[in-house]
Amino acid sequence: MKKAYKAIATFALSLSVFIGGAMVISPTATHAASISDNIISTGEHYMHTPYRFGSASGNTRTFDCSSFTQTVFKKYGINLPRSSRAQSQVGKFVPRNQLQPGDLVFFYSPIHHVGIYIGNGKVLHTYGSPGVTISDMNHGWWSNHYAMARRVL
Repeated sequence: MKKAYKAIATFALSLSVFIGGAMVISPTATHAASISDNIISTGEHYMHTPYRFGSASGNTRTFDCSSFTQTVFKKYGINLPRSSRAQSQVGKFVPRNQLQPGDLVFFYSPIHHVGIYIGNGKVLHTYGSPGVTISDMNHGWWSNHYAMARRVL
């Protein structure tokens, strides 16, 4: 009888450690997903905001590509350098086939354009006459000029 109680107690303790461990891991994954969702939502809030090369950091009436990413990420406590080239040096390299929403994606060689990957092959960024817009990175011009990605979340 003692062995049965001991086995039940061991099982219950193991189960509580397993469940407790899962509870610790789960919010971290959820937290990263919610930050990326928030970053994308904030970026989309600026849709059609005009593009202006050299826009000042903190200005939300116009953006260039790197001031856009810098402004959006800063709202969530993530400080990025000012230029796209400098932003391409922070965080962790991500292979193109492992992109996740919220990753920074870079274009040209040498790098001089940055945007925010939003999933399904789409990038949220700003350039030229559309201002802040969403483009398809899997086809055409943006696909041909893709350089790399970095994860800062």
